[in-house]
Amino acid sequence: MKKLTIKRIALRAILPLSIFASCDYLDVVPPEQPETKDTMTDATDAVNFISSCYIAVESCAPFVYSTYEWSADESVDPPTWEGDNQKTAWNLWSPTNAAGYWDAYYNYNGHCHMFLNILAENNPRGATESDKARWKSEAEFLKAYYHSRLLAMYGPIPIVDQRLPQSTMPEDMPGRSHYDYVVDYIVKKLDDAAPNLPEAGNADDWGRATSTAAKAIKGRVLLYAASDLWNGKFPYPNWKNTNYETPGYGKELVSHTYDPQKWQRALEANLDALQYAEKEGGRSLVDMDNLPRTLADVPVPYIPGVDTSTKEGQEFAKRVLMLRTIVNSDENDGNKEIIWGVFMQGDNGNRQWINFAPWPKRILQYNGNQWIDGWCAISPTLYSAEHFYTKNGKLPEKDSEFAHESEWFTSAKLSDRQEVIKLNVNREPRFYANLSFDGDDYSPIMCNGSPLRINLRDANQQGYNHDLFYRDYTVTGYICKKYTAPEILISSAGKDNRKNYAKPLFRLAELYLNVAECYAALGDNTNAIKYLNPIRKRGGVAELKESDITSDMTMMDWVRNERFIELWGEGHRFYDVRRWMIAPQVLRAGAREGLNVLGAGMNPSASDLNQRTVVNQQFQWSNRMYLWPIKSDEIYNNPQLVQAPEY
Repeated sequence: MKKLTIKRIALRAILPLSIFASCDYLDVVPPEQPETKDTMTDATDAVNFISSCYIAVESCAPFVYSTYEWSADESVDPPTWEGDNQKTAWNLWSPTNAAGYWDAYYNYNGHCHMFLNILAENNPRGATESDKARWKSEAEFLKAYYHSRLLAMYGPIPIVDQRLPQSTMPEDMPGRSHYDYVVDYIVKKLDDAAPNLPEAGNADDWGRATSTAAKAIKGRVLLYAASDLWNGKFPYPNWKNTNYETPGYGKELVSHTYDPQKWQRALEANLDALQYAEKEGGRSLVDMDNLPRTLADVPVPYIPGVDTSTKEGQEFAKRVLMLRTIVNSDENDGNKEIIWGVFMQGDNGNRQWINFAPWPKRILQYNGNQWIDGWCAISPTLYSAEHFYTKNGKLPEKDSEFAHESEWFTSAKLSDRQEVIKLNVNREPRFYANLSFDGDDYSPIMCNGSPLRINLRDANQQGYNHDLFYRDYTVTGYICKKYTAPEILISSAGKDNRKNYAKPLFRLAELYLNVAECYAALGDNTNAIKYLNPIRKRGGVAELKESDITSDMTMMDWVRNERFIELWGEGHRFYDVRRWMIAPQVLRAGAREGLNVLGAGMNPSASDLNQRTVVNQQFQWSNRMYLWPIKSDEIYNNPQLVQAPEY
């Protein structure tokens, strides 16, 4: 698969991307210079230019090193440095650092403006009218996408839809527009762009905008808009503009009355996106009868408590492998599930960190005394371990056939691996596809063709070792393996066959979950189940029935937990817990738990290690964290802007 090559156009007309010294988010394009016409003399120039407009898609993706999308309740990171276990390297909420997203998205929104302006003034050699229509729609698509990302992060935002003259006075600069007004702006942009975009990507230009991706973005934007935070329950009823007014809304920024029509609108958009994706877009769920070719030479893995010598056990283990390929294979491998994704390029591998950072320590020794080590940078929480289903498709605490909670951290007494605890056996395939733990085989052929067996009780293996590993160890007793492809093999020479697969920004499963959530919100359990069950069936658990819906586990509870499992570690949870307004419960201080890794010390006994323990880091929740703040310089220099509440 040829991936989209993002090129940074190097010319005086674009560097710097600045017209206002006072307002950084309006630093979008410079005054015209004679050289600008030379940036688009032929079709190749135009493709390179529009490719450069995608830079913020990659640089601000949920998989970028130090991204905030990892700071929900799915996982925690190692401590930053010795003697300061209160801090973490990446996921401690730091409003000051959130400004980078604001600058990047608005600047590359401006990059799109420049492209459109130059395209309108030039007729690139070799470009057809169809080419130009597509490029224009790509730029409009990206403007909509960048605004949608800003909206999810900062709430009501300024709409910057065109290049502003240098003579623009501060009082004429845009302020925040009403949330619903921004939603309508994004939706219209996407609707207008979709007809001139290809239905789906191909091997020559995979990663560029498609009409399927445009519809998917629209569906997500409307889903968020229908959710509690933006549909009547925003916790700051008095927050509004001081000067700037949104047409039709005045100085109001958020609607404070519940509107069920928002759910209906979201439903229609997501149904349309799903149907279009599966038909015109050629998308389909990766499944057992649709296995990516990357699994051709991968043997079935060890699964604690599963007898892989039986037909049922073989099928279970193969399903675990299949689930791991969803985000670790591409179109050329037969993976048709990804609607739109991004290849993490970056300098020095920083943006490719997701491909190796989750790996555990002490993977393979080579050249006598050298080790291949991962960073063990993503430690799944006990909340994650406890919210994947059992093999019966139920939460462990609600499954009468599963071990009682009082026994979860005791040995499952497996004849071959006594260290495996009861919480980690008799679980669904997605549990084993995403999480690793003491006694698990992390990946089946990782160590020169042999499995990597995790040993958290040995300080010279994957266990806590203050002297050897500094801070790179699992904080919770669990290790992420979602982004480790099953076919990864590290040779005895220290080389590996790691491939930079595209990371999904949207995949088909999300649309099924979006539709199910809309139906659940509208009280239509039958249809909610209909769209939830393809995801459950693919995950290897029993399909949901009407009788499963109770006051103890409502339809919305099922939908939300299914979303948690299926999209685990893909950057959604950060926004989901906010839009559902459950963040005060799941992100509060003391809510993130793990096993007693740090407290048990080096070379612990199984009983000392396997204890429920609060992760000793400075996690906290304040309602102001529903929104990211705008950096103070912007507020000071633009009289139209108001800061997010409580900042």
